[in-house]
Order: sequence, then C-alpha cells, then structure tokens
Amino acid sequence: MLGVDSGAPISAIALSRRAHFGLTGIPGSSTLPARLQINGAFNNVAIARNFRIGALNLVDEPVVVVDLSGSGGASRVLQEQEIDGILGADILLPTGAVLDCQKQILILKMDPGFPGKTPGTQYRGLRSVPIRVSETYNLYVDAAINGEPARLMVDTGAFATLLHRGFVRRLHVPLHETPLSSSAVNLKQRGVEIARIRRLSVGSVDIVGKDVGVIDLEGLIHSDLLRGSQPVAGLLGAEILRSHHGIIDFGTRTLYLKK
Repeated sequence: MLGVDSGAPISAIALSRRAHFGLTGIPGSSTLPARLQINGAFNNVAIARNFRIGALNLVDEPVVVVDLSGSGGASRVLQEQEIDGILGADILLPTGAVLDCQKQILILKMDPGFPGKTPGTQYRGLRSVPIRVSETYNLYVDAAINGEPARLMVDTGAFATLLHRGFVRRLHVPLHETPLSSSAVNLKQRGVEIARIRRLSVGSVDIVGKDVGVIDLEGLIHSDLLRGSQPVAGLLGAEILRSHHGIIDFGTRTLYLKK
C-alpha cells in the first residue's frame, strides 16, 4: 500500500521493502543521480521495473529509498496498515491526477494529454484556489493567517495543518503545549504546540476560530521560504482538506475547497 503525499516531490519506497519489490540500482550509463537529498540527508535512488497503480503501469520508474519506520510506528498507534511507500508529486503531476481528500479517491489519467475534466468529479459548491508548483515539485497556495499574507504547502501526508513556530510568534499568538510530536523523513521528532488562529484563509475560503498545530519547520521547508516577503507559514494538512472536501487537481494545478 502506498500513501499519497502531495508534499513529497519524489515517490519513495520503504527501505525495508526494497528487496521485496526487487528494486534495482541506477545503471552506470544512466544520467539519473544515484542519490537525492531529502530534508537535508541523502538517500539512494533505485529503479522500479514495473510500478503499477491501479490500471496504470509505469515502467522503469525512478524512486527514492527511505526509512519509513517512523511512519510505521504512527500507523500502528492508529491501527492502520503500514505503508510500503509514498506516491509523490513526480507521478501525480505528469499523470494529471485528481485526489478527492474527503472521499479518499485517487484518479489517474491513462492518457494525461487527453483534454477535459476528469469524469465523475463534482466541483459544484467548491471554491477554486490556484496551486503554484515550484521547480522541486512542491505545491503552494496563497493564504492569510490572522490577515497576514502567507503561503501554505499543500501536504496530504501531514496528519494536521501545521504552522511554523517562528511565524506564529511574530503574530503574538499564545502557544499551548501538548504531548504530541511529529516527524518527517530524515528528521527527528519535534514537539507540537497548539495555537488558536482567529482566521485562517486559503484563497477565498475563510476558516474562523481554528486550533492548529505549531512546530519548528526548519529543515522541512527551506529557511529562505520561511522568511520571505510572503513566507511559507506552514503545511495545509489532511484535517482541513478532508473537512472542507478538498479536491486536488494536479492536471490543472487547482485546489478546490468547500467554504
């Protein structure tokens, strides 16, 4: 089973499952890099000879091999099946995928060049928010936190919406400790605090009186982005995407949300 993670620029397979899936190394004649830097650390790149996602079969697909044991621990606590890997933006964008976060349905185009909207997807009553895609395949939407302009990284792999601690402190919003912690690939566990945000706006959708997690996002998001004129203030996570019927159209690079 693969987790769908819009915040992952490249698809990954768990280190513990590399032999099981028969991944091979990068051929010497290949122009692909043998290693990629993920959150400040290097991980090996391998080749999946046949990468089947439903009826779609990708041949000789490069993937990064990462230690997902932290994700496995969280899955056991939540009594969920441990994932074998992560389906990232490097596959979701070129296949023109559509992800319905509320219904938990992923649709991939067999022919991404075929024009028109994906059949069976309803956008009635939803607000559209343009998605900006960086050169490194990160997805961002314009937002505002208590009226302060910002951007949020769209991250379906984040269990909840998380704001950067430094950004929240600049707004002078009180922080409250919790027993929770969060981690990402190649990064240590970090404590999560809670802040009450008066108004969190994503495009034209306003979310009023929202408790959000607050964490140090250094290392996960480049420091220049955290401190820009329109800084990346955090991650737009699964709980908002589900509760506001988020639909991510990777083909048109649009996020749809219910007000």
